[in-house]
Amino acid sequence: MQQNQLPNTQLLYIFDPLCGWCYGMSPVVKRLAEEYAERVPFTALSGGMVVGEDVEPIGKSWSYISQALEQVERVTGVEFGNAFRELGAEGSYMNNSEPPSRALMAFKQLDPLNREVAFAHDIQHAHFAEGRDLNAPETYEQLARAYSLDAAEFRRWWESDATREATRHEFDMVRQLGVQGFPTLVLVHGHQGYVLTRGYQPYEDLKAGLEQLLGELTQQ
Repeated sequence: MQQNQLPNTQLLYIFDPLCGWCYGMSPVVKRLAEEYAERVPFTALSGGMVVGEDVEPIGKSWSYISQALEQVERVTGVEFGNAFRELGAEGSYMNNSEPPSRALMAFKQLDPLNREVAFAHDIQHAHFAEGRDLNAPETYEQLARAYSLDAAEFRRWWESDATREATRHEFDMVRQLGVQGFPTLVLVHGHQGYVLTRGYQPYEDLKAGLEQLLGELTQQ
């Protein structure tokens, strides 16, 4: 029996495109968003993990990143592709959260079907599994076509000043929410927020927590 959507409720998936643990969590959140599509709208928010003075060649932190990859793979079951590992080992790729976050912002403006969690997943898969360049517009043009969006229009939105400004505003909003790390999932009901998880959780655990919280809110 299909359950009704709880009014004034949404789930915030707060992540960063360059966050390896978010990549590990991404299949879980994508599955959850698909399963609960009729009950809880999901919103993906980019946190701006690597921006401004933190933007640097990946080689500078590759020793740390490469060790973290092994832990993410063991805990979550995702795999980081050889192409990404080669990108990191070569070292010159510029780690910058703003371009992929801006791509997600452009997608939100153009897609009418609320598929932003799936698109966020695809951005991370393109980078961490396929070694794609998240600073290049061509990466997003290809992803946009998979959602039947016009690639040229998507690129115009991605390059626009309005999208850049909206992306910076989203970074600021995440900071104002007091999010300390990624991924974080928050269920918002009215003016109240309930943290479902800070960090990775397996699908069954996250689903159980969401069901319990939805049940409690329904009884209020």
